[in-house]
Amino acid sequence: MTRRHVFSTANIDEAAQAMNRARQAGIANENISLIAREDIERQELPDERNEGASDFYPAALRGVGMGAGSGLLAGLICLVIPPLGITVAGAAAMTVAGAAVGAWTSALAGSAVPDPISRKFEDEIKSGRILVVIDGDDDALATAAAAIEAGGAKQLPFDAPTALT
Repeated sequence: MTRRHVFSTANIDEAAQAMNRARQAGIANENISLIAREDIERQELPDERNEGASDFYPAALRGVGMGAGSGLLAGLICLVIPPLGITVAGAAAMTVAGAAVGAWTSALAGSAVPDPISRKFEDEIKSGRILVVIDGDDDALATAAAAIEAGGAKQLPFDAPTALT
């Protein structure tokens, strides 16, 4: 399973060094991103390194699950009530519709909420530090963490599956 770790660096040069060390340790380039204060992101960080600043995708995933569950429950209830005349296909359609509506509404709400890393390390970001975020399997992360910390970055207490962050 792919997991996510976060490191704090003092400036863009230290962040670049941490990214190079992560690459040398086997972390793929597309699995490395940066989070910084808004003014630093605009002036110093390359666009392809910016981590999404909202909870859009994780919220959409949660919405699909909750919406599908709600649609399935409503469909099954309609199956039990004879005068409604809902078939099994109708219950399946309600499940799909529930998943779609759940994903849409949750993604809209999630787009207004900061991502979990920005929420947890708000003080680090406000103080001007640049966070280096890496994704990888446990072995790659262990190797990368040792290399990154040897370069002066500080590992922050964050370890979560990538799909949920």
